[in-house]
Amino acid sequence: MTRSQPRRARGTVGHANSALNLRLTLATFGLVIMVIFAVLAFWAGIAWLGVVCAILAVVAVVDLVVIQRRRAARRREEPGVRHSLFE
Repeated sequence: MTRSQPRRARGTVGHANSALNLRLTLATFGLVIMVIFAVLAFWAGIAWLGVVCAILAVVAVVDLVVIQRRRAARRREEPGVRHSLFE
């Protein structure tokens, strides 16, 4: 079971707390950009660059899945609480 981070907990070197909403935004941006670059690279005939961009797009999708699971766990633990982009 995935657990969310403790409320009002501060991150430390040993146990960092991440801003899930900010990570969601950045991963979505990375996914969109990498898909666009992959399409453009394949269209331009640069297959190796298209493959690299496609792999990075898959990494972004995996990150989005992890983020969404953690956000769902946080919503289950803190129902009705809205979090800002940087929280």
